[in-house]
Parts: sequence; structure tokens; C-alpha cells
Amino acid sequence: MDHTILVVEDEKVQLESLAGFLRKLGYRVLNSSSPVHALDMARESAVDLVLTDFKMPGMTGVQLLEALKKMNPGIDVIIMTAYGSVESAMEAMKLGAIDYITKPIDLYQLKGMIRNTLERKVLVSENRVLRRQLSERFSFEGIVSQSSAMSQILNIAGRVASSTATVLITGETGTGKELIAKALHYSSPRCEKPFIAVNCAALSENLLESELFGHEKGAFTGADRQRKGRFEAAEGGTLFIDEVGEIPLSLQVKLLRVLQEKSFERVGSSLAVPTNVRIVAATNRDLEAMVREGKFREDFYYRLNVVAIRIPPLRERREDIQPLIDVFIQRLAAENGKHVVGVSREAMDTLMKYFWPGNVRELENVIQQSVVLCRQDIITSEDLPTRVHELRSEKGVHQEEGTFTEKVEAYEQSLIIDALKEAGGVQTRAAELLGIGERHLRYKLKKYGMK
Repeated sequence: MDHTILVVEDEKVQLESLAGFLRKLGYRVLNSSSPVHALDMARESAVDLVLTDFKMPGMTGVQLLEALKKMNPGIDVIIMTAYGSVESAMEAMKLGAIDYITKPIDLYQLKGMIRNTLERKVLVSENRVLRRQLSERFSFEGIVSQSSAMSQILNIAGRVASSTATVLITGETGTGKELIAKALHYSSPRCEKPFIAVNCAALSENLLESELFGHEKGAFTGADRQRKGRFEAAEGGTLFIDEVGEIPLSLQVKLLRVLQEKSFERVGSSLAVPTNVRIVAATNRDLEAMVREGKFREDFYYRLNVVAIRIPPLRERREDIQPLIDVFIQRLAAENGKHVVGVSREAMDTLMKYFWPGNVRELENVIQQSVVLCRQDIITSEDLPTRVHELRSEKGVHQEEGTFTEKVEAYEQSLIIDALKEAGGVQTRAAELLGIGERHLRYKLKKYGMK
């Protein structure tokens, strides 16, 4: 086993016995009868775990523990103690000891204790690496952008990341609202804690309340056990509430209370559960208009809108299209085992002039489809989906009557109809063609009253 254990015991028979036992288990073992010498050994060698006696001449186990932790807080320490010194050993745990075991030593118990300690150490290390990778992946530096519009957005987001302020991210579907939310989390002091997301458009009111706050056993039919919600899962971290504009008014009241009082009640319970989460909300709807129409609470809106971040649609930041395409091609070609290195001039001209109603998500979907169908090492116009050729710019949309929003929605409906026709009415396949989730497609069908 790739772990080093340092055994410190002033009784030499016991020392040799423990060292021999651990070597048989496959560990690398260092041993010393002197705590002062053991401290020198820990300085000179990479030690994962120290097993030390509590009472020793020259230096107690607690003093050795404190010296080790000052040297390297990552060294775990297990205290060996006589039965009568258990209280002292527990005090040592408050100072940083990982566990204690009483004498005479039960070797079977010691084996399990060491295995659990080292496995936990490995998991903590792996988790730290994973979080570092996530931080790098979802950092602001990892967001592909060359436009001045996005530079301003990232500047604001970077300044607010370290705060506890609630953030409201607005923008059309597919602009990357969740990506910004993750960058806020992984650039904040909460980055070691969970990032939990919930999509309000995908759940009914009753399910959403239970999903957010959890429920007690027997709270409703089918609640056969207690269940913790997203607030508890995100404790200490960030809760990303996506499609916040879909939250019913009755549930908005409860969320407002959570933001004000920093506590909530599980469904079926009157017990207040304290919470320490940062709220980042997102929507593609006009919440100010909804407030005027009485469809969204004004007090809840202002609680969410402490810091507002509006992500512009891709058609308003066309400088980002080419760098995004380059990144997508590199990743998707590797994932699909294809040798694709770029886009032809004609294909790039078509992509640059396209309206992109689905924004960055649609762009990624188009590049993925093109990479899969591509027969050469570059994507040509023939590899692009038909819809990209049919409406190369917003010019066609502006020629129609109606407001800009009405024109966009009309075009969105036509895209959905075309996708459903191509997919033979299969919603899962149609959603894939559109580059959106199936739940989001069902939401759009309901929004537009389409069957």
C-alpha cells in the first residue's frame, strides 16, 4: 500500500509488535521509541499517518500532535491510550487527532481504523483535485469570449464573486447563464462547498417545494421517509435557482422568507432549519414586466436582484462566434474520434450571419452535428444543418410585422415545428435536434400552446 505510517511507542516490545503487524498489512512503516526522534523522522520523510502513545517520557502524545500539525496539517494522528486516559485522548481529538484507540490494542480494530483513515485521506485528496479541476473549468478565465459586451459582464461577475450578495442572471435560453453561475461559485470562498442547481420550469409547484426544502415522512402520499431538499444539499455553498420566473406566487412567499430569515421548514414540519447558502437565480423572462402584471412579487424580485447580470444573446456579440466554434471543434472532434481542424470560409460566413435564436447552446449543437457528418478535415457548408442556411440573419425576421420578441417567438415556434416533423413527433429526438433538454422543449410546447 502506498502509505507511510510512523509508529511512536516508548515500550519497545509493543513498538516492534505494532510495526511488524502494519508491515504485514503492506504499509511502509517507520518506528521510534522517542517522540523527539519521531518528529525528526516526520520532517525528513513523507508521513501519511502517525500512531502514537499518549504518555511518553520527554514529550506527550498531545505535544507531539501539536508539533506535527504545525509542521504539516495534512498528517493524520491516532492516539493510543490506556482506558483511564480516554478523556485526555478525546481532548487530543479536539486539537486535531483523527481518532484514538485504547490499550491493550485490538489489532483487528486498529486495522479497520487505519484503513478508514487512509481511505478518507485519499477521498479528501481526490475531492480537492476534482474541485480544483472544476474551478479551472468553470473559472471566469475558462469562459470563451472576445466581445466587449461579455468582458463587461465578466468584470462585474468577477467583482461580486467573493461577496455573499444574491445575484440575478438574465438572458435568453442558451446564453450560458448556468456557466456564469458556476464561475461565480468556483471563484468564491464557497468553492469547496457544493454547487446545487434546480430547474423550476421542470417541476410542479408541490414537487418544487419538496425539492427545495425537503419533506418529512408522511407529509404527503408517497412520502415514506424524510428527505432533505436542495437547500440542505447546498449548505455552505451555492444554490442555483434556474428559471426562477416559473416559481408560483405562493412559493415565492416562502423563498422570500428564507432569504430574510436564513431558515426554512421542510414540507410537513414546523421546525425551522437554519441555512447558509448563497442564492444565484436565473431567468429568460422579463421579471419587471411580470411584477407590473402581478405575476411576480415585487419584494421577492428586489431580494433576488441585489446584483443584476444580463448576458447578451449571441447575435449581439458575434465576435465570440469564431472562438466558440474553435473550442467546440477541438473538444467534439476528440470526443467523436474525428480529425476536424476548422471551418471553410463559406461555412464560417454562413455561421456568422445566422440569427442564433438558441444562442451558444444551439451553436454547440450545430458544430456537434457538423463534426459528426463532416467527411473532410474541415467543416463545409454542406455539413451544416438546413435551418442555418434558411435564415442566415435577423433580416428575415425584421421584415415581418410585430415586436422583436414576437418575431423571435414566431421563429422559435417554426424551429420547434420543423424539429418535431424531422423527429417524427418524438420529443426526445426533437430536443436533441434543437440542442435543448426535453423538459425545456415540453415547457416551450406548453408556453406556445402547441400539441
